[in-house]
Amino acid sequence: MKRPRIHREGRNMIIIIVLLLFIINIPVYMYFSHWVFGVTLILTAMLLVFVTYFFRNPVRVLEIDDPNFIIAPADGRVVVVEPTEENEYFHEKKLQVSIFMSPFNVHANWYPIEGTILVSEHQKGRHKGAWLPKSSTENERSLVVIETPDKVQIAVRQIAGAMARRIVTYAKPGHLAHRNTHLGFIKLGSRVDMYLPLDTEMFVGVGEAVRGNETIIGRLSDN
Repeated sequence: MKRPRIHREGRNMIIIIVLLLFIINIPVYMYFSHWVFGVTLILTAMLLVFVTYFFRNPVRVLEIDDPNFIIAPADGRVVVVEPTEENEYFHEKKLQVSIFMSPFNVHANWYPIEGTILVSEHQKGRHKGAWLPKSSTENERSLVVIETPDKVQIAVRQIAGAMARRIVTYAKPGHLAHRNTHLGFIKLGSRVDMYLPLDTEMFVGVGEAVRGNETIIGRLSDN
């Protein structure tokens, strides 16, 4: 049975909001009318519920026997599936697959495939809407490159959005990327791009909803 948990990235924030709830509501209760206190209590309680919901960390364990399957690294909706010139690391054409995450999606990110982490680097940038095409190259972002045992390299790019102000990346160069393990976390609305070999067989298309560490989105070629 899957049990929702609170992600470690949200625990301090939830504690702060609980403290603020008391700091705000106690004076309102003491010095204002009951209806003002009621409204304030409802609003602050809604904020606590939303933040707790946002930082949920569902247990997802996927067992597959094909190492070439690519698993969705994030919850959200596919907004791009197309060949793109990738000029940050590969400097050649790759198949770009982009997943947009709304503030209501789970914001943990998983490794889409197993292998060795070659690159994990963060770049500062702007905070445009994550659904915009230029967000891939102009927004604040983190790039993780994974090499499979068959020496195939894929890249995963975490992108901050207009609301997202912090990208957390757990991947470290030289470490192993394992399935069912978190790559990182992005706070509030954001986007994850993947850059795959052009001959990757895709199982999803633009507009489809995917679930991180559950949806098989494609398969690397055996060649």
